[in-house]
Amino acid sequence: MAVKGKILGRKLLLEIATIVTPDTIVRWYRQRVAQKWDYSDRRKKKPGRPAVSDEVRQFVLQMARDNPSWGYDRIQGALSNSGHEISDTTVGNILRANGIEPAPERKRQTTGQTFLIARNLTNAFDGFLSGKRYVLMDRDGKFRPAFRTILKNEDIKPVQLPPRSPNLNAHVERFHRSLKEECLNRMIFFGEKSLRNAVGTFLDHFHMERNHQGLANRVIEPGEEVSRCDGEVLCRERLGGMLRYYYRKAA
Repeated sequence: MAVKGKILGRKLLLEIATIVTPDTIVRWYRQRVAQKWDYSDRRKKKPGRPAVSDEVRQFVLQMARDNPSWGYDRIQGALSNSGHEISDTTVGNILRANGIEPAPERKRQTTGQTFLIARNLTNAFDGFLSGKRYVLMDRDGKFRPAFRTILKNEDIKPVQLPPRSPNLNAHVERFHRSLKEECLNRMIFFGEKSLRNAVGTFLDHFHMERNHQGLANRVIEPGEEVSRCDGEVLCRERLGGMLRYYYRKAA
């Protein structure tokens, strides 16, 4: 009836249809066409990207909680070391969905338990600069004229670096930033030996365990365990857990 009604047209159906209305017959025809071209039963996979597994989701949350200073790219690189390849956008989506803020906000909210240690302030009042003749400083806004005047009053000469001096050796400047932010700024040293030990430990971590965005978020000197997909996920800690490296144990 639907096919015949479509052929006759709505105008003629108004004259001869007595059981149902012409609109009902037209609707039957549309439903029949839709059923004919319905191939939903042939679909093997749902459209779009596959969902992130619970294992990866929990892994992302663990890294973010254990390492407040790690951003999305850093977490993504650590995941790739253990055989999980996801984008930094996916990492961000997982953290936001679980109420975890980006790294800058997480670092400001660091608790006493995770904040290992703090650095002594370098000023002319607490004796840190006692006996020193020069202070080398960059052109950061915190080294204001008033600050330099205080140093001069204590017979300490402030020496400013030339403008745009980081460009003179950008690679060293960037390394020093990582060294200070991830290690030295979070420690108090009681002698040269402890300082050298911390720097040496960080160098091992920097070359063999830390992912670098300038190298496509990879490790400089990767070990055999990097990108391994099988085995239990372990965490290697250095400097009391301040530096962490996630990897898979050999089967």
